[in-house]
Amino acid sequence: MTTTTGRRSGRAWQVGRRVPVRLPSWARPSVLGLLAATALLYLWDLGSSGHANDYYAAAVQAGAQDWKALFFGSLDPANGITVDKPPASLWVMGLSGRIFGFSSWSMLVPQALAGVASVGLLYATVRRWSGAAAGLFAGAAFALTPVATSIFRFNKPDALLTLLLVAAAYCTVRATETGGARWPALAGCALGFGFLTKMLAAFLVMPALALVYLVAAPAGVGRRLARLGVSGVAVVVSAGWYIAVVDLWPAGSRPYIAGSADNTLLDLTLGYNGLRRVFGGGGPAGRGGTGGAAAGGGFSGEPGLARMFNQQFGGEISWLLPAALIGLVAGLWLTRRAARTDRTRAALVLWGGWTLGVGLVFSLMKGIILPYYAVILAPAVAALTGVTGGLLWERRKSVAARCTLAAMIMVTAGWAFVLLGRATGWLPWLRWTLLAFGVLTAVVVAVGLFCLRRTAVVVLSCAIVAALAGTGAYALVTATVPRPDVPTSGPASAAHARSGPPGRTARDGTPTGRGAAATTARGQAAVNTQLVAALRATTQQWAAATVAASGSAGLQLASGKAVMTIGGFAGLDPWPALEVFQRYVAEGRIRYFIPRAARTSAEGATGGGSAAQAITRWVQATYRPTTIGGQTVYDLIP
Repeated sequence: MTTTTGRRSGRAWQVGRRVPVRLPSWARPSVLGLLAATALLYLWDLGSSGHANDYYAAAVQAGAQDWKALFFGSLDPANGITVDKPPASLWVMGLSGRIFGFSSWSMLVPQALAGVASVGLLYATVRRWSGAAAGLFAGAAFALTPVATSIFRFNKPDALLTLLLVAAAYCTVRATETGGARWPALAGCALGFGFLTKMLAAFLVMPALALVYLVAAPAGVGRRLARLGVSGVAVVVSAGWYIAVVDLWPAGSRPYIAGSADNTLLDLTLGYNGLRRVFGGGGPAGRGGTGGAAAGGGFSGEPGLARMFNQQFGGEISWLLPAALIGLVAGLWLTRRAARTDRTRAALVLWGGWTLGVGLVFSLMKGIILPYYAVILAPAVAALTGVTGGLLWERRKSVAARCTLAAMIMVTAGWAFVLLGRATGWLPWLRWTLLAFGVLTAVVVAVGLFCLRRTAVVVLSCAIVAALAGTGAYALVTATVPRPDVPTSGPASAAHARSGPPGRTARDGTPTGRGAAATTARGQAAVNTQLVAALRATTQQWAAATVAASGSAGLQLASGKAVMTIGGFAGLDPWPALEVFQRYVAEGRIRYFIPRAARTSAEGATGGGSAAQAITRWVQATYRPTTIGGQTVYDLIP
C-alpha cells in the first residue's frame, strides 16, 4: 500500500486512513494555555463598548423578544424590515438573549466564544499536516491579529463567518486525508451556513478548499470530482433551504428584505451584497447612497495590490502578511518535487490559496469594503506563516533555508516598525526595541548560531517573540479601548485616523473620520429620556417610526419597544410604501413619527429614499408637530 509520510507532523499517512502518532508531551497543556489566554483577551471587559453596533444590537434585541424576528433577522420585534445581511449570526446572539436575557454581555459572549473556538479549530487543522508547534504558532498568531481581537469582541456577523470558514478548512483537511464523502459534505455545510451569515463572502475561500482536495486527496480524478460534487450539493442544501423558505413565505406576513430592490434574498445576494461589492455601484438597488468606488476608496483606500498594507487595512491584518508571502514562495519551491498527496504542499495550497484569493478580491474591490472584513484573512495568514516557518526551521542546516527564515523575521520586524509608527505618540520605544530585536534575531538565524539543542530553543523563542510582539501589542490595546459602533483596532487615535474622511458613514453602520472619533469619545449617542419614557408608555405595534436605523436603533434599545425603521439602514430601501404606511396609521399601529435629524451625508440631506421622503412629507402635511424632551415628534393617534 502506498504511504506518504509527513515528517514534520510525526504522522504516517496511508491511502484511506490515518495512522496517528502520540503528540509531544508539551502540546496539550500548551494549547489549553493558548485557549485560556485567548478567552481572557476576548472576554476581558467585554461590556465596555456597550451595545457595540446599535444596528445589529437592535436586531438581536428584536430576536430575543420575537421568534419570527429571530428567524428573519428583523430590525424590530414587530417585523417591519430585516437587517441587510442574512440572519445566522443573529440566531446565535438572539438565542443567547432569549436564554439569559438581552444585554451587552449576552449578545457579545457568543462572539468571543466563537473567537476561542476559531483559534482552537485552527490549531487542530494546522497540527494535522504540519505538527503541534506550527499549529500553536498559527493559533497564537491568529488570536493576536488585531482585526480578530476587535471582531470577536463585537456584534458583527464576521465573527461567526470566520469560525465557519475555519471549520470548512478543517473538514477539507479531513476530507483530503480520507477521500471519503462525509467530510466533503460537512465542509459544504460549513460554507452553506457561512452564506447564511454573510452571503457571498463565505465563498471567497471555496476555490482554495476545492483546489487542495482536487490536488491532494488520495483517490482517482473521477472520485475526487464526485466528492467535490457532494460538497457542492451540501452547500446548496445548507444555504438554499433558508432562501426557499423566505421566498415561499407570503411577503405580506414577513419583514421586508433590507438592501434588496424586490424584497428577495436573491436580489440582495447578487446586488448590494454581491456584484456591487466587487464592481461598485450605488446603495440598495443602485439608488445612490454610500456605495460605489468612492465609498470603497474613502473607507479603505483606493483599490490596488497595496490595499492590505495601507493606512486603513495595514494595522488590522498585515503584520505577518509579508512573511507569509515570502514563506509561501519558499515552501512551494522546496516541495516542487513532492508527491501529489504530499501534506506539506497541500497545506501550502490550502493556506496560500486562501490568502492570495481573498487578499486579491479585497484589494481590487471597487464597492463598499471596510477594514474589519479582513478578519477572514487572519486564519490563513497565521497558518501560512506557521507552516512555512516550521518548514524552514526544520531545514535550518541549509544556508538558503536559514537566510529565507531570517528574511521573514527581519521583514516582519521592519513592517511592525512601520505600522507602529502610524500610531503617532503610542509607545514610541516599542517600535525601536522591536526593530533592533528582530534584526539581531534574524542575523543569529542567518549565520546559524544555534547548533546546540538548548541554543536552538532560545533562538526559536526569540524568533517567535520578534514575529508576534508588534501584532500582540496592538491586539492587547485593542481589547482595552472601548469602541462603540466602530470595530477598529489599535490605540484609539490610530483607529480614528484610519477610519476615513470626516462625517461619512458606511452603510453597515460604521461611522468614519471625525464622526467615528466623536462617537468613541462619548460612547453611544445620548438618549432622550423623556422620549424613551413616552415610547415605553405606548401600546401600539410600533411605538414610533423614523427614517433610517441611525434614529430607530438607539430608541428601540433604550425603550425596549418596537421602532419602525423607514427605509432600512440608510433610509433608502423602498419600505414601507406611502399607502402601506397610511394604512398602518389608519389601523392605529404606529403611535409617533419622529422626523429624521439633519445629516451631513448625501442620504441625510435628501431625507432618505423616495418612500421615506414621501412619508415624511405626508406626515408633516397631515399632523401637527409637538416636542418631547426637545425632540420634534408627530402623534399619529388622534
